[in-house]
Amino acid sequence: MSDSKEKKDPLVSVVIPVYNAEKYIKDTVGTVLAQTMQDFEILLVNDHSTDDSLQVMEGIADERVRIIEGDGGSAARARNKGVQEARGRYIAYLDSDDAWLPEKLEKTLHFMEEKDCGFAFTAYEFADVEGKGLGKIVHVPEKLPYKKALSRTIIFTSTVIFDLTKLGKEEIMMPDVKSEDTALWWKILKQGEIACGLDENLVRYRTGGTSLSSNKSNAAKRIWALYGMQGDLNFFQKAFYFCGWALRAVVRRM
Repeated sequence: MSDSKEKKDPLVSVVIPVYNAEKYIKDTVGTVLAQTMQDFEILLVNDHSTDDSLQVMEGIADERVRIIEGDGGSAARARNKGVQEARGRYIAYLDSDDAWLPEKLEKTLHFMEEKDCGFAFTAYEFADVEGKGLGKIVHVPEKLPYKKALSRTIIFTSTVIFDLTKLGKEEIMMPDVKSEDTALWWKILKQGEIACGLDENLVRYRTGGTSLSSNKSNAAKRIWALYGMQGDLNFFQKAFYFCGWALRAVVRRM
């Protein structure tokens, strides 16, 4: 009889796309390793970084922190590669410069079990380039169906967790388009799924030094393009949802 034990699959697979994130990736991974719930694996998908990200990742890799070479080209493809390689029941997204508070996984999984939910997201806080919280918290609704989601991009990627017993891997593959995360949320919700919001700040979103006005201009173009991809909206409906999105985007940043 063999003394070796069969390796148990982790409960959660944390997918982190990495592109030129040498300054932040060690700290970001550290916030996962510091979780109160420890049954997870971390998949670092190296999206053809040209800085020292790979060397930093190699320095923190172990039996729970895997480095995967991405196909290159987009965050969507990097996340999809991570999902394909994942072994956990739950898929959790985390961007390479964001941070989780210690109870993020434990509280979100408990919430998902309580609500019998396959798609969950949480509130989050804006942080400076050093990762320090700025006190500006984005609160989230308890439930977010498709039509309500069209007028608000309130689901932040680093807060999202999927239950693969309710949504298969193919269903959560991100489209390779701009604003790929929002495109995926809308695709899933359009099929009748309802996203469950845990209105507790469990994530910090690190903001960069780029121009806010430039970012919002580009975001507006991307959102308008996504409306055109839905196929079930006429011009007036798109305009209605776009106005709602724009208003809420401004308020969220104030």
